[in-house]
Amino acid sequence: MAHPGVTSAIIGPRTMEQLESALKGASLVLDDAALDRIDEIVAPGANLYEPNGAFANPALEPVRRRRLLTDRPAA
Repeated sequence: MAHPGVTSAIIGPRTMEQLESALKGASLVLDDAALDRIDEIVAPGANLYEPNGAFANPALEPVRRRRLLTDRPAA
C-alpha cells in the first residue's frame, strides 16, 4: 500500500477464520527498512508475470515508484 500506484490490497480468505486473521494486518505499516528489504528481493518495476510482459504499467515508471533507488540513504 506504500506504492502510489497501489489502490487496494486484495485478500482471498476462504473461511471466516482466514478473514479474521488477515484483517489483523490491515493497520500494519511497513517501515523503510522493511520496504528496502522487499525492494532488494524484487526490484521496483520488476515484471514477474510473463503474460503482462508487453504491458508497460505507468504506475511502475521510476518517477511514480515509492522511492527512487537513488533516494535511499547510504548504507
